[in-house]
Amino acid sequence: MPNLTDIKSGCNTPPYTDRYHGTHNQEDGYVTRAEPRLEAHSSWFTLSDVLDALRGVGMTPRGAFRPVPDDGVPDVADGQPARTLVLVGNAGPDMWQAFSASCDPDHELLDEWSCEILDDVGRRYGAATHFPSNRYATTSYDKSPYLPFQRWATRAEPVFGSPLGIHIHSEYGLWHGYRGALAFSQLLKLPKRVGAGNPCEVCLEQPCLTACPVDAFSDGNYDVPACVSQLLTPSGQDCLQRACRARRACPNGRDYQYQAAQASFHMRHFFEKHKGDVSGVDHVTP
Repeated sequence: MPNLTDIKSGCNTPPYTDRYHGTHNQEDGYVTRAEPRLEAHSSWFTLSDVLDALRGVGMTPRGAFRPVPDDGVPDVADGQPARTLVLVGNAGPDMWQAFSASCDPDHELLDEWSCEILDDVGRRYGAATHFPSNRYATTSYDKSPYLPFQRWATRAEPVFGSPLGIHIHSEYGLWHGYRGALAFSQLLKLPKRVGAGNPCEVCLEQPCLTACPVDAFSDGNYDVPACVSQLLTPSGQDCLQRACRARRACPNGRDYQYQAAQASFHMRHFFEKHKGDVSGVDHVTP
């Protein structure tokens, strides 16, 4: 089942070297430790201002927290540790509507559009911007070169592990994703975190585990080749066009389920990324 970070480019965006004061490499991703161009002072904006700006460009605020060293959040700038981290993503149709209204989804790339949008918001408030495709500039965290967005997610809002191996949200279910994060050197006032339980713990039937026609989810593992092989068959067109059957079987968050155009977009990119994992299968061209 595809992640929401599809590929590394987007809508007519200038080179990232200038915007991030770093280097962009097509194979290795983006060098992190982005330095904002503006000096921001907490006296002239609040967290609510930032969240409203994100909603205004189609993004969904995904919680915020105060980083500690174990969280692996890069400094905002040299000698300026991140004191507030705001996660940004999508839930429901808002992001897709904004993206498809300004770009052609058949030719433009969601990741690059997301970078452009979030970088603009970051510059407005003097924040460093980070993305799931970012790699650490010099050192790795927890033996991984990538920023630990999954850890940050659990620090920012009520998300939990699911039988499918992706985070489930207490409200959005499985229909959400993370597009980036804004790091501030200021201590922005945070709202009290709302407590919520893991919906999977009270789901007795767990239909997500029996919906997949090739049992790609079993024993806590995700069999990507089996999934892609199914997408290559006529019967797999249902998943390819409407999103993963196992994901759709989850009863939580159905109000946020992706519409056909958005679901097909993500599935196509997932297929293109992984189609080389299988060969020699009778198939139709998606």
